[in-house]
Amino acid sequence: MRDLDGLNALVTGGASGIGAAVARELLTRGARVAVLDRDTSGAPGGTLALTADVTSDTGVREAVAAAVAAFGSLHTVVGNAGIGAVGTVEDQTDEEWHRVLDVNLMGLVRTARHTLPHLRRAAAERPGAVSVTHTCSVAATAGLPQRALYSASKGAVLSLTLAMAADHVRDGIRVNCVNPGTADTPWVTRLLDRAPDPAAERAALEARQPMGRLVTAEEVAAAVAYLASPAAASVTGTALAVDGGMQGLRLRPAT
Repeated sequence: MRDLDGLNALVTGGASGIGAAVARELLTRGARVAVLDRDTSGAPGGTLALTADVTSDTGVREAVAAAVAAFGSLHTVVGNAGIGAVGTVEDQTDEEWHRVLDVNLMGLVRTARHTLPHLRRAAAERPGAVSVTHTCSVAATAGLPQRALYSASKGAVLSLTLAMAADHVRDGIRVNCVNPGTADTPWVTRLLDRAPDPAAERAALEARQPMGRLVTAEEVAAAVAYLASPAAASVTGTALAVDGGMQGLRLRPAT
């Protein structure tokens, strides 16, 4: 499928996990892809690797300018860079709250700030083909234990997505987010490695998803690619769950 031929994309946090899977999927479907990451060593082959930290406004601005200079335009932005946090509201300091919100929320704000002028220009030339997609989480819509800070940051991402969709729909820019359940990513692997019993912890994470397994990065990437594609030309202000039924299903215990 080459439904993204002629489109230019920027993926933040695109050198590992979900971001790298998104970059590969967009490439496969015909887009030219720039990856913005603090460490670009894992950036998929064929992407334009740009070293930048989303907590730096200057760094984001310069990376966006480099992507546009290389491609000539920008049609799709995937705001994916993010970090996790484990604990209740009593467990993290103010500094940790500021750090996570700076990456998970303000990173998207900085990315949007510097890409929107380019997206507006592209929308005038390619109606329906211009989009922003944020990586949110089921944590934005479901109460999960030991995820207070992370959930708060992703709840803000969901609200930001809706507000941006309203602000920019008349610019021809669609804004959506994907809400993965627990995904099989390097961050989750590190979380499991720190658990007293990694196998038991993984089984517990799998069991809380109705499909009985973790979401794959490639499944999330396919959803992002759909939202970026012409097939989603009428889709904006939407949170697309890729969570194995975690948010919406309430199953009876297996017998």
